Amino acid sequence: MLRQFELVERVKSYDPGADEDGLNRAYVYAMKMHGSQKRASGDPYFSHPIEVAGILTELKLDGESIITALLHDVVEDTDGTLEDIEKLFGAEIARLVDGVTKLGRLELQSERSKQAENFRKLVLAMSEDIRVLLVKLADRLHNMRTLHFVKSEDKRKRIARETMDIYAPLAARIGLERFKNELEDLAFSELNPDARSSIVARLDFLSNRGGDVTQKVIDELTRALAEEGVEGWVSGRIKSPYSIWRKMQHRNVGFEQLADIMAFRIVVRDVTNCYQALGVLHSRYPVVPGRFKDYVSTPKLNAYQSLHTGLIGPLKQRIEVQIRTQAMHEIAEFGVAAHWRYKQGPGDHEQPMEGRQFRWIRALLDILEHASNPDEFLEHTKLEMYQDQVFCFTPKGDLIALPRGATPIDFAYAVHSEVGNACVGCRVNGRMVPVRTMLQNGDQVEVVTSKAQRPSPDWENFVVTGKAKAAIRRFIRQEQREQFHDLGRQLVDRAFRQEGYDLTDKAVAGVLKKLKADSVADVYVGVGQGNVTAREVLVSVFPGVKDQDKANNKVVPIAKARRAKGGNHAVPIKGLIPGMAVHFAHCCHPLPGDRIVGIVTTGKGVTVHTIDCETLQSFQDTPERWVDLGWERSHSDEPFTGRLHLVVSNEPGSLGALSTVIGKNSGNITNLKITHRSLDFFEMLIDLEIADVRHLTNVMAALRAMPVISSVERARG
Repeated sequence: MLRQFELVERVKSYDPGADEDGLNRAYVYAMKMHGSQKRASGDPYFSHPIEVAGILTELKLDGESIITALLHDVVEDTDGTLEDIEKLFGAEIARLVDGVTKLGRLELQSERSKQAENFRKLVLAMSEDIRVLLVKLADRLHNMRTLHFVKSEDKRKRIARETMDIYAPLAARIGLERFKNELEDLAFSELNPDARSSIVARLDFLSNRGGDVTQKVIDELTRALAEEGVEGWVSGRIKSPYSIWRKMQHRNVGFEQLADIMAFRIVVRDVTNCYQALGVLHSRYPVVPGRFKDYVSTPKLNAYQSLHTGLIGPLKQRIEVQIRTQAMHEIAEFGVAAHWRYKQGPGDHEQPMEGRQFRWIRALLDILEHASNPDEFLEHTKLEMYQDQVFCFTPKGDLIALPRGATPIDFAYAVHSEVGNACVGCRVNGRMVPVRTMLQNGDQVEVVTSKAQRPSPDWENFVVTGKAKAAIRRFIRQEQREQFHDLGRQLVDRAFRQEGYDLTDKAVAGVLKKLKADSVADVYVGVGQGNVTAREVLVSVFPGVKDQDKANNKVVPIAKARRAKGGNHAVPIKGLIPGMAVHFAHCCHPLPGDRIVGIVTTGKGVTVHTIDCETLQSFQDTPERWVDLGWERSHSDEPFTGRLHLVVSNEPGSLGALSTVIGKNSGNITNLKITHRSLDFFEMLIDLEIADVRHLTNVMAALRAMPVISSVERARG
């Protein structure tokens, strides 16, 4: 454990203007407040905040960060309060301590939502001051170093899994490579100790068998650079057990097949020397194809810069080499901490630089603001942190970094949410491509927009960025709610008119408590979703109205009901996006021109069936869920799916002739399934994009005229 004067001397060595008195008082205050508390190891509890402070001195953080580290557990674990800390150490320290305290203990809970809720606090605290995250990461690192003292195996694994899922990726995203590697390896030793022990044993065996191979490679690389006049120093290491394990899993290979387990680093004077050193290596040693990456000209999101290459190097060893300048090396080692700069005036600190590497924090905050539930937020944040990056350019040359596998829709939302919502297509490198195309490094992307465009629900199935998923879900939820609201109000209005009453929002507002709703709009949305019936709303407003029909409750088929009422009472549903508030049943594939009926389905809105659909028999006992529907003319311009059952002769060219006839009649085959095959005939189901029933009838007539077609029927189901 660091002694008081040792800690102060460490801070003063790199920050002469640090508040020495504040550091001394914080050390003593933490020791006093934690008193006789003990850790699982049996050590005094105050040893933990002191060790956390010591870890942060390795990053050369300012005195305020070190004081925060000393005090970070006071509010949570002692009788000390934020007011006490503000009085003793000032408002800035109190704010930082409060940020760390708000994170709580991010232990994995049986309720995953609790973990996600805490993670929200983490990101919010980070956004206010990145030092809060640095203190939290140092706190987690020390806890992981002492994890073996925790007696409960379940608790150890829970903390290790959380470290692997959240803290190690966070450390990577802000460039703290040392923290990330140690956190991963400590978690790995707990989560899969047998695998780690096996890898360590094999590494020891290779080291003993080959002698000091690493030093021999370092010596030869140093000699090669010196001979070409490139100044620099070379270091080398065996990759961490977890890094080796991850490569084995990713490449699906055994340890013996994994050749590049040694990594070497060359640090040179400037960027020009980086490329000179690369030229020296590539001219002397065979290059491993596909292993060269230039993060100097295109840095990672966390500002990491290096040249990476794979070689069959000295001693015929397959090695990985990283080439960087001293400034790049500091950023690679210390990440965001390397950006801290201090003014010479005592206590007068500049704010940390916030460049492109922190844009992801703001993207997460946008998701946080609009996520519908905690798990959705956690899903996106973990996704964002783990994916590799792909770099694309706007037509003006601006660089946009996206996760690998991103599509033009992800790119559009990365530019701006409104651009994403209005995207109708895109040009990649000057050519129009489908919106689900995966973008590649260096692509120039131009987004084509239209004011009439709306996001498609299908987009969520292929976008990969959290921002795009959140924006699409947000738009669909809003649209869906409006549609459920309009539909629900019409259903309630019809129920009121059938009993001779006029519907008013004021009447519904008087029974909100009875209906367990917060607003009149919520009532209508609930009816539209099928969570509450229009009849229940009517009876709540007018308790005197009884369900008289239930006494002699005979269900009248809706077709007869229409004739009895003498007309078509279709509910007009305008502006609907397919797949949202209205669904077309797959059992009967209703088409414009069919007589149709709607069934209110919980959580989906209205499912449209043809009037003769056999599925409707299962709803005969719930007439209140039936909605009388009709087609509007505007529907005739939209493509619909019609399904045909065909029996086709098994002879050469029959399928080609079949598709030709369908195409000539303006049909488009979207799916084809052969249900039975015999020596003479095929039986198949074909889905067609067509306009209406008349269009489908024309296609069927044309098919029946073909010699190779034995029969054509409209399929049900």
